[in-house]
Amino acid sequence: VRVHRFRYAPARLESLTHDQTAPDRIRERPIYLSLVPGYVLAGTLAAVRLTRSGRFDIVHVFWPIPHGLFGVAARRISGLPLVCTFFGVELTWLRKQFPLLRTVLKRIVRDADAVTAISAYTAAQLQDQAPNARPAIIPFGAAVEPQAGPTPKNPPGAPFQLLFVGRLVERKGVRFLLDAVAELRSTSNVHLEIVGDGPLRAQLQEHAQSLDIADLVGFRGSIPRTELERSFASCDAFVLPAVTDSKGDAEGLGVVLLEAMTYGKPVIASASGGIVDIVRNFETGLLVAPGDARALADAIRSYIGQPQLASRLAEAGRAHAEQHFGWAAIIGRLTSLYSSLAPPHQRSHAQL
Repeated sequence: VRVHRFRYAPARLESLTHDQTAPDRIRERPIYLSLVPGYVLAGTLAAVRLTRSGRFDIVHVFWPIPHGLFGVAARRISGLPLVCTFFGVELTWLRKQFPLLRTVLKRIVRDADAVTAISAYTAAQLQDQAPNARPAIIPFGAAVEPQAGPTPKNPPGAPFQLLFVGRLVERKGVRFLLDAVAELRSTSNVHLEIVGDGPLRAQLQEHAQSLDIADLVGFRGSIPRTELERSFASCDAFVLPAVTDSKGDAEGLGVVLLEAMTYGKPVIASASGGIVDIVRNFETGLLVAPGDARALADAIRSYIGQPQLASRLAEAGRAHAEQHFGWAAIIGRLTSLYSSLAPPHQRSHAQL
């Protein structure tokens, strides 16, 4: 894959993205809005230049706010079909921060030849703001592969090992998971491993201290991939207690749940955002109400006390992840979409 980069400001000022989403960065420091016009202009010119080269058959835009503007301009000048994929966060940002840009969203959707969303939740968000949208649901970016090798068994008498992996931000709901562990302390032998970092780490560590469960919780921070794989392989259950945060953001899909499923782990998650596309209650995992620590604790108890239930849901979850979110399924849907927009006799020389 060849990556074409474009400059939108002097190198030392190109800090609109990467370690933080652009909407969050702008929300915290509005001065970053001054970089947006240059970003949009430079990106549009780069997209137009590339699509006029005759080397491409499809323009596929991720995060269409604002990148759909790149795609629309490229489509008009090159005549190539345009696909736009929505992830959800950009739609929340648009609704909460810049509702006046809804007209731009509708224009992008109208000009696109195809629109996709990564989950049913994201599709509903899109249609709420752009009723003319008819998105296909393709969980792009969620492709998973089955994990080979036996799963290590924890020794008899070892704590029931819970795992959370994700950025430590409000939307992930880790505070409620800590509350659940505190509720379990007197009745169950559990340990929680938290992998990931973020702005709430210190606050969450203080919360664990205040609940007197610091000895039951390990904050690992960001760890190498090999260590993360060991954490997935050795846990007894994976938990994603996500919520809709104070900014209105929710999980667009919950890709980390799919990763846990491919390791054959039973999962517990909140019925929030796109998570319900992955976890079907008592079919592929356990769902609880967002922000309900007691329900989380009860779900964990169910796995501890009913190992056959945990095993059955883990097996069903793995099959669900591999069948619906594996590379073969996703590539098949994308290839079918691309082929419908760029039939073989209309292509330049790119292969689909």
